[in-house]
Amino acid sequence: MRPELETGGHRELRRLDAGWEASLAQPGDEPADWLPASVPGTIAGALRDAGRPADGLDLDAYDCWFRTSFDAEAAAEEEEVVLAIGGIATVAEVRLNGELLLESPSMFLRHELDVGSLLGGENELTIRCRALGPLLEGSRRPRARWRTKLAHGNLRFFRTMLLGRAPGFAPGPAAVGPWRPIVLERRRRLVLDELALRPRLEGADGVLAVRARVRSLGEPLPDELVVEAAGVSQSLPVGDGTVAGELRLPDIPLWWPHTHGDPALHEVTIGVGGLEVSRLVGFRKLEPGPEYDVDEAPLALRVNGVDVFARGAVWTPPDFSGLAAGDAELREALELVRDAGMNIVRLPGTGAYESETFHDLCDELGLLVWQDFMFANFDYPIEDDEFRSLVEEEARQQLELVAGRPSLAVLCGNSEVEQQVAMLGLDPALGRGEPFAELLPALAREAGADAPYVPSAPSGGDLPFRPDRGVANYFGVGGYRRPLEDARRARVGFAAECLAIANVPDEASLEAMGLAGIPVDDARWKAGVPRDAGADWDFDDVRDWYLEQLFGVDPVELRRVNLPRYLELSRTVSGEVMAEVFGEWRRSDSPCAGGQVLWLRDLAPGAGWGLVDSLGRPKAAYHHLRRVLAPVAVWTTDEGLGGIDVHVWNERPEPLQARLQVALYRDSGVRVDEASTALELPPRGAATLNAESVLGHFSDVSWAYRFGPPNADAVVASVEDEAEVLLAQAFRFPAGRPLTVESAATLGLEATAVPSVDGTARVTIRSERLLYGVRVAAAGWVADDDAFCVEPGHVRSVLLRRRCERPLDCSIAATNLDNPIRIAGTAA
Repeated sequence: MRPELETGGHRELRRLDAGWEASLAQPGDEPADWLPASVPGTIAGALRDAGRPADGLDLDAYDCWFRTSFDAEAAAEEEEVVLAIGGIATVAEVRLNGELLLESPSMFLRHELDVGSLLGGENELTIRCRALGPLLEGSRRPRARWRTKLAHGNLRFFRTMLLGRAPGFAPGPAAVGPWRPIVLERRRRLVLDELALRPRLEGADGVLAVRARVRSLGEPLPDELVVEAAGVSQSLPVGDGTVAGELRLPDIPLWWPHTHGDPALHEVTIGVGGLEVSRLVGFRKLEPGPEYDVDEAPLALRVNGVDVFARGAVWTPPDFSGLAAGDAELREALELVRDAGMNIVRLPGTGAYESETFHDLCDELGLLVWQDFMFANFDYPIEDDEFRSLVEEEARQQLELVAGRPSLAVLCGNSEVEQQVAMLGLDPALGRGEPFAELLPALAREAGADAPYVPSAPSGGDLPFRPDRGVANYFGVGGYRRPLEDARRARVGFAAECLAIANVPDEASLEAMGLAGIPVDDARWKAGVPRDAGADWDFDDVRDWYLEQLFGVDPVELRRVNLPRYLELSRTVSGEVMAEVFGEWRRSDSPCAGGQVLWLRDLAPGAGWGLVDSLGRPKAAYHHLRRVLAPVAVWTTDEGLGGIDVHVWNERPEPLQARLQVALYRDSGVRVDEASTALELPPRGAATLNAESVLGHFSDVSWAYRFGPPNADAVVASVEDEAEVLLAQAFRFPAGRPLTVESAATLGLEATAVPSVDGTARVTIRSERLLYGVRVAAAGWVADDDAFCVEPGHVRSVLLRRRCERPLDCSIAATNLDNPIRIAGTAA
């Protein structure tokens, strides 16, 4: 329930955020050394704030204590006082004034504890999180039918997240402590114990199903509950306290993913006996529905009858060891997802469930959510009655939070359980099991969730990891070092996660992380690079393979003689590989319906899988993907003897009238051919044109026939609107990337930077010769585009937004520019 949206004086809420202390102690010992702590938060956060970072410290070897004091009186007559605990990681005891209130074995459960009779003046609240290490070493039953190298095998008995406890990709520190808010709530007169809103569409009308339970504290129940939305009101009888009914809203504006339209939300007001609660709901039709069978059909999402190419990333929280991201931090992270042209984010089974604020923001921003239940890789002891009860309670609580939301797109039973079994050579049916095949989908139906259910990611087909069946984890390009053409050959239907490359952060981030100038084989660098458990290679090696294959350089020799150049090319190659794969999958003729990059944000400083580094700054790979994922986008594919195809997408609800121009350049600056054609794309329409068809003649633009030297070494496809404003642009280099460095004078480079009073600045770049991999850097400012190319003889502009009070002083670098040039801001 959203307390800030409730009126009527029926509740008084007090967040117990202040005055907390934390301490580490040996198991069974009393705490002694207390540190200031933040709640919600974790012991890792308290240690970090005290200048004692927990990196390398096994927090599971200690009891972790938290305590605070607060003033509160006992419950008055006809009043109840509840201590609402959002979640504690992991095995925890909670005491109030010395009285044991709770023993919780799960970080994923919320708790409401009646404390009205225990309060009195000054109160002390104490939380002890028991050392998980000794518990993991204890003998547990039943014996696992299979084992995983991902993490300690006995973690399967504990409801906690794997991030922080998976040595290969998330080694720590583990999240331990009260990671969700703790609220003291006084309730008077009436209590709304349950409120479920389930919107659906019937033709053009929205129908809102309402279910509520009202309870009285010393006064008669009211006769009716009133629901209002979109100018329509409906009274529902309260009776014995259980309320159910429907509200019909004619011609309701629909909720769309932001790439395809407006994510329209509508305020719903519930009034009963002077108590008033508000919610926001969205109406959309989602296909496939909850009866989706991953073994029989590919996953292809449709919203409001429109096919949606669902592209995004696997979510990683801004601070995975602390977990308690603020609302502003969550908004910033999700706006980065939206601004990258992504429209889906996956909450993986290796992590933790997200907050109500997170889901509210996804509803608002038009982002679809793939929601895993928090299970991954293990053989879970579901036959144990106590464990099963925990799972059921956890699932019901989470479904209460997400069911009925327009952003909910997929429910998934787990991450990689079926794959783990099958890759061990065992019967894949062992991985499906009753909890994922029956229990969780049944609970989803009970909750009224209208999203398709996938039992595992990956799953479907004779073996769950076949990329052309059901949903896949596709790492052919990326982790498994397959050539780029494998992205088409594999015929991926939907990639629940994909690519996995160690993406290098920008130099400014490396400096802030203390990694600038450090060799990439140094242990300090390698600490941030993911590695598969047991493998003799890591994901730096993956990136190096593509650097050699696509750029024709020896990565080992290059990083030995010129580390800055090696890092610069490394940033470029991972972004180009990702953009090439998603361009392949987004083609109209592709069988792929979507993919989610592994993952959004690095967990630690260094070259992790993230499109965003551990400081929250987008990497070059982010911008390469952003261009090919934009709602209005152009990109090219090499069709070999078929030449080069140019693909244009218009996912917007309005038609697109524009011109497509194809230009060929030789020697990075001599235009040898150019032609354009009118484009008229309907709403949410696409077109594919052959470059030589636009030019009107054969020119061997892909340099496939090779009758002689390439006719052109750069092919530029541009889409401009009727006012000749550049909407999208793509570059292809059939004879290889322009890696030879030249001076600014030789390139004919000119640039200006003009700040504005609104806190933005416009950087304008012009070059006589092609600029490749342009980077714009300005301390205290952030650019809306980066790692782009500038067409010879043309102007390219970039908008900068001020992030802090610093004068505009920017530099421009490029992969084929010998030295950066600096530009001071000038008045308009």
